[in-house]
Amino acid sequence: MKNSIAKVMGYMLVIVLGLLVALPNVLSDATLSRFPSFMPHERVSLGLDLRGGSHLVLEVDRPAMVDEWLQSLAQEARTTLLEARIQTRSIRREDKALNVTLADPAQLAAAREALAVLNNPAVTVTGHGLPELDVSTSGGDKLRMAPTEQGITARLSHAVDQSLEVIRQRVDQVGVAEPTIQRVGGDRVLVQLPGEQDPSRLRALLGTTAKMSFHLLGEPGAAGVETLKDDEGRSYPVQATVLLAGDRLTDARVQFDQQGGGQPVVSFRFDGVGADRFARITRDNVGRPFAIVLDDKVLSAPVIREPITGGAGQISGDFSVDEANTLAALLRAGALPAKLTVIEERTVGADLGGDAIEMGIASGLAGFGLVVAFIVALYGAWGLLAVLALTLNVILTFAGLTIVGATLTLPGIAGIVLGIGLAVDANVLINERIREEAAKGRGAFAAIDHGFAKAYSTIIDSNVTALIATVLLFWFGSGPVRGFAVTMGLGIAISMFTAVSVVRVAMVAIARRWKLKTITIKPLLPFKLIKDGTRIDFMKARMFGIGVSAFLSISSIILFITPGLNYGVDFKGGIQLELSTTGPADLGRLRSGIEGLNLGEVALQEFGDSNHVMLRLERQPGGEQAQTDAVTKVRQTIQTIDASARIERTEVVGPKVSGELATAGLTSVILASLAMLVYIWVRFDWPFAVGAIATLILDVTKTIGFFALTGLDFNLTAIAALLTLVGYSVNDKVVVYDRMRENMRLYKAMPFRDLINLSINETLARSLYTSATAFLAMLPMAIWGGSAVESFAVPMVFGIFIAASSSVFIAAPIVSFLGDWRSRRQIRNQEALQVEPV
Repeated sequence: MKNSIAKVMGYMLVIVLGLLVALPNVLSDATLSRFPSFMPHERVSLGLDLRGGSHLVLEVDRPAMVDEWLQSLAQEARTTLLEARIQTRSIRREDKALNVTLADPAQLAAAREALAVLNNPAVTVTGHGLPELDVSTSGGDKLRMAPTEQGITARLSHAVDQSLEVIRQRVDQVGVAEPTIQRVGGDRVLVQLPGEQDPSRLRALLGTTAKMSFHLLGEPGAAGVETLKDDEGRSYPVQATVLLAGDRLTDARVQFDQQGGGQPVVSFRFDGVGADRFARITRDNVGRPFAIVLDDKVLSAPVIREPITGGAGQISGDFSVDEANTLAALLRAGALPAKLTVIEERTVGADLGGDAIEMGIASGLAGFGLVVAFIVALYGAWGLLAVLALTLNVILTFAGLTIVGATLTLPGIAGIVLGIGLAVDANVLINERIREEAAKGRGAFAAIDHGFAKAYSTIIDSNVTALIATVLLFWFGSGPVRGFAVTMGLGIAISMFTAVSVVRVAMVAIARRWKLKTITIKPLLPFKLIKDGTRIDFMKARMFGIGVSAFLSISSIILFITPGLNYGVDFKGGIQLELSTTGPADLGRLRSGIEGLNLGEVALQEFGDSNHVMLRLERQPGGEQAQTDAVTKVRQTIQTIDASARIERTEVVGPKVSGELATAGLTSVILASLAMLVYIWVRFDWPFAVGAIATLILDVTKTIGFFALTGLDFNLTAIAALLTLVGYSVNDKVVVYDRMRENMRLYKAMPFRDLINLSINETLARSLYTSATAFLAMLPMAIWGGSAVESFAVPMVFGIFIAASSSVFIAAPIVSFLGDWRSRRQIRNQEALQVEPV
């Protein structure tokens, strides 16, 4: 038995390239700068939860966009009909449509033809040709123009495309490095800004439409005059006619008014056309007040003292320096095409991000160390090959993250750690199979060959079930949870290479180098955890196991009903803040101050130590904007109560997003379960599939009960835990099922119950060892992981134990019951056929 030179060289090439790609992640900038230009220099991008920053999801305000479209359409229709010499009685916006009433009914056809130029074709997925407007007539003198669904969709899409460019310009104006700005779905924009931790400034920068205009002031209550207010609440009667729009601005800068005590002001400059128009406006209206309006808010209302002919002006007000800089950036970048509403906001402080990195590395190394110690204790020197495979798995996972440009998050680190525990599964299966083959008297090379061959199908089946859950998690997840899915998926896929291909080549090379006649895999300890030839009658305890499981599941359902799950902001919406203080936090003062804001129920609790406080507020009435407004009030109140307090983390989830996340989470768990059912049915048989799914439902039910009992946050990370548990639970069952299928071919005359007992005993070592490695890998993160991953790590530790026990005491008995039932039915059918008269 020889290793192919080409195969070995191919493996070496992959490993060396992986090492080179992953290497920059552990080198300093100074060291990396000395690398030749042809060497890889890219690093894995860190998520905001690891380096600090802000994450916002903005949505185009559909009703506001449609309303603005109808307002613009009314002006265009009035101008178009006037040019066509068609008289109208009225043009009004009513019931999401524009109603035009003509003075002369005889001109109805001419009016419809004239207005046809306003009905542009909508650009959709299916192409051009679909009208933006539905035009109808009634009463002989009325035209109704209503936006069509395809027209609204096309305009929403166009508004998002334009908004992306405006947002990029605004972010560039304030100098944020490495921003992420991308489209999400048909009407949303995702913005991630590393290092930026002032949500109120971000909302002002990104959520402000910034449509600037100049108006004369009129008489209160007069026709064509509307009342607008400034930041201080003062009212101004502003004429609706726009004398000059802000799209003529070419520049805006912050200066300091020396005559006004050094207060910051915003100076602006028009282009040539704007300068001429501004000069004419100021010349014709000397002595009259005019208003500078930004998004229906009066910024300034000075009196025109003299004509302004230089094409420049100044906006003064009670601005802070930051406010003036933000306003200048908004004016330079230009107006958004439609109003954007912040529907999700998450902010992590830089210090908390640094702590998360240290914690993730420390707990990951601790988990890796525990797994290494355990696997070496189990298999002695041969266990070092598994350690080599694990090390390569981690290195190649980082190389894969670098190549695909994925972002590493704290849940992503959890995915790598759990992947370490699960990657050992293949090594355990292989070593146990080789042990069995060696015990049959096979030589070294024969034992290796047969051991890998018999373990291969089980490894494929178990990894496919885990990948199904991971793919669904990526598809339905968002943010850091997707980061977990990416790292977990890469780890599983790479383990097929490192644990199977690399280890096989290494074992063959060692056997050939040392001229081994037989393979002896001995534990480092003087005893075996599971002795050879173990025979436990598990089927004898099947009723007890099912009874205990049913009791725990029923109890979990009761706990789910009352007291219920502690839903996080991901699912129920609302606000969650984590803050730190220099001394012990005064919860009483914080509670009374925040309750005074009348924002509903306030939950305050210490976590970690007395210097760290978690604050939760219920979802605010008034839509998405009300959530972000509440955060600003809470931040200001906290700073007033304790100036030393720092907001380390902010999460704001509006009602729309929370509903979508809840639906996606439930859908992903259901689809994962159905996918497992189909896969097991195809790969094995329907009794096996029913046994796996019934057990899976019981496992998930108990885990949900665990959440209700412990009060852990049930959020997106919890859904990641449930989906991972779905994959892990079925993975564990697949190993037992695969041995049952093999034994059914070998021992056709053996009673089914005895065959199941034999299969469980033969796979007992693998099940216990794999569960132990996964448990050891996650244990440090469950203990020290902190609030960001506790909803994943702690339930996974519990779920690993539940899944391992259910494979033996629940899934196997169900398969036994169904198998016996099918056998009895087949016998009855055969007997019925034999007694039928010929």
